[in-house]
Amino acid sequence: MTTDPQLDATDRRILRLLQKDSRITNAELAEKANLSPSACHRRVARLEADGIIAAYVALLDARKLGRPTTVYVEITLQSQAEDVLDAFEAAVARVPDLLECHLMAGSADYLLKIMAEDTEDFARIHRQFLSRLPGVRQMQSSFALRTVVKTTALEV
Repeated sequence: MTTDPQLDATDRRILRLLQKDSRITNAELAEKANLSPSACHRRVARLEADGIIAAYVALLDARKLGRPTTVYVEITLQSQAEDVLDAFEAAVARVPDLLECHLMAGSADYLLKIMAEDTEDFARIHRQFLSRLPGVRQMQSSFALRTVVKTTALEV
């Protein structure tokens, strides 16, 4: 693990605690991090200002919201020209149910992660949105059968 010299053991402890529960109060965080509340608050503010803490979010249960089907879509474009990449990226950002889009190195140009109700719902998403994306030469979809490991926590 590569460590950032700006982060000491206390910063890392704070980050681990916040990754587990970002709704923890400053007083509780300070106690668990062995700091005074004011020192803890200053450290968290610095971590936020430095962009190490990028955001606080609520993680939703896709199954309970009726979208239990995870689909990964590999997309190969017709060209790597900047205007083609820009047009694709602008259009893909408007696809509903899209959780992630990554520009890739390797056989595919982009990898998308989409949450759908079921295969029929994905067919609708494909028909209405994915098939209309500009510059696409090839698209391959893979359905996740089961999630083995899932985390949002980075090792710090």
